[in-house]
Amino acid sequence: MRLIVARCEVRYSGRLDALLPESLRLIVVKADGSVLVHADAGGYKPLNWMTPPTVIEERPGRMVVRKRAGASEDRLEIEIYEVLCDVTYDMGSPDDHAALAKDGVEAHLQELLAERPECCGEGFRLVRREWPTDIGPVDLMCRDAEEQWVAVEIKRVGGIEAVEQLARYLERIRRDPALRSCRGVLAAQTVKPQARVLAQARRIAWVEVDLAVLRDEREPELKLFAA
Repeated sequence: MRLIVARCEVRYSGRLDALLPESLRLIVVKADGSVLVHADAGGYKPLNWMTPPTVIEERPGRMVVRKRAGASEDRLEIEIYEVLCDVTYDMGSPDDHAALAKDGVEAHLQELLAERPECCGEGFRLVRREWPTDIGPVDLMCRDAEEQWVAVEIKRVGGIEAVEQLARYLERIRRDPALRSCRGVLAAQTVKPQARVLAQARRIAWVEVDLAVLRDEREPELKLFAA
């Protein structure tokens, strides 16, 4: 991982155009190709970022991050006026790190939905739990009533981060020609309004599930919202 503290200007172009005027910021460059630009305020979220796969081009005073050919025209252009710190740390191979464990509720939801995948969508049947991708496993891989592939990501509370996570999984899954038409469903006890909007934009469906229903303590009321 590379950490750069620099006075810089950041310009993003792609789905929209955005400019961060010159200021002191932290630039994080990860081994997987992620690039994040942080300020010293505003919480944990970056001001701008690019998710892998990316190509990073550097020359004195300038860094350009773009999506690999054929993936997107998104570009992050960083004009660097002064570098205060530029350090790189060896964080080890991704295989050396244990995956983030789900909390008890999410783990229990996954177990119950694996037993009853139809609660995520009509006609769903489970193919495999923890379907592997090169950036982590998607919770459930199912087929629907028409034998189409469906990737299901399970959260206790579905926020915009969950939608982005599932979108990244789908990008990797669809690289396999046999899974090119795979669609995604976010299943959560609660899906936040912002996540619903983003899911629609990403063409991802979402469903709110009830633990009491999954435990047969209450009659089901399925609400699946397709993008």
